[in-house]
Amino acid sequence: MTAQSSPSFTFDPEGVDPKEIPTRVLYTGATIPVVGLGTFGSDSVSAQTVAEAVSGAASVGYRLFDCASVYGNERQIGHSFCEIIRGGVKREDLWVTSKLWNDKHGEDDVIPSCEKTLEDLQLSYLDLYLIHWPFPNFHPPRCDITSRSAEAKPYLHESYMKTWRQLEKLVERGLVKHIGTSNMTIPKLKLLLRDAEIRPACAEMELHPHFQQPELFQFVVDNGIVPIGYSPVGSPGRPERDRTPDDTVDTEDPVIVRIAERWGLHPAVVCVKWAVQRGQVPIPFSVRRTHYLSNLRGAVSGPLTEEEMREIEGIDRNCRLIKGHVFLWKEDQTWEGLWDLNGEITPA
Repeated sequence: MTAQSSPSFTFDPEGVDPKEIPTRVLYTGATIPVVGLGTFGSDSVSAQTVAEAVSGAASVGYRLFDCASVYGNERQIGHSFCEIIRGGVKREDLWVTSKLWNDKHGEDDVIPSCEKTLEDLQLSYLDLYLIHWPFPNFHPPRCDITSRSAEAKPYLHESYMKTWRQLEKLVERGLVKHIGTSNMTIPKLKLLLRDAEIRPACAEMELHPHFQQPELFQFVVDNGIVPIGYSPVGSPGRPERDRTPDDTVDTEDPVIVRIAERWGLHPAVVCVKWAVQRGQVPIPFSVRRTHYLSNLRGAVSGPLTEEEMREIEGIDRNCRLIKGHVFLWKEDQTWEGLWDLNGEITPA
């Protein structure tokens, strides 16, 4: 892509001053914005469309962008970052997250994978690098729920720590400022915290009003880790393989709708406001300016009342939307086995 065909960047006068966006403090003393833009849209929109959304979101005030190599759009997003920085945004004022994909857990694969991400994003360092899933199990893009890798393996702490050691080397080399986890459970995190030389700064997990994960959320906070919540409005654009008849829709919940009417907001914005006020960093994905701008405005506007926060706390349905079927390693397993629901790591 040439510079002429890259998404153009200008400051939007209708946006939010980035200085008005609150931040959370990590254990290192670094700060991360309280809301960001997710970039997982590869199942429904083109890479170029996501890149244009990144540029547009930056123009209205976003400074946190959550990326991943598996999304297949980092090269296009890299052109957006170039335009954003050329447009006057300092690199140090951006927070860029990316993630290591499942087929790159090998000790010889971690650092080259991160270097490829940096090359694609046209950055010299990442603010945060996560292990995307704790399972080293590849699945092809747009696969269905029955897809299984012939090489699928269970979670093994020893193997995970070998991968983690390579992330620690990335920090030592200055290619990554912070490292963290994604889609982990309390039993797995306990072992990581016991054995890590560089502790996770953030833990990314599914969080929305119908899936609040209070035990995991509190465990993370109590251990000085900042929770990042994906699918904060309930992931309406999630892949078909993750949809089941029992799934609920957060933005149609009567409590959310009623609060939205009180505030004169879209129900999705109420979900984002709740997330920020609760203490997590939501990363909603949208390529529509009206949506990502209203999410940002909602995040920095007046707080929900204590009563409204209690009302939303009361609608948790324990409804996981991103179930992870494709990471199973046994024929007779169900997706629940991935999440250590009995408080112990599911055995091999």
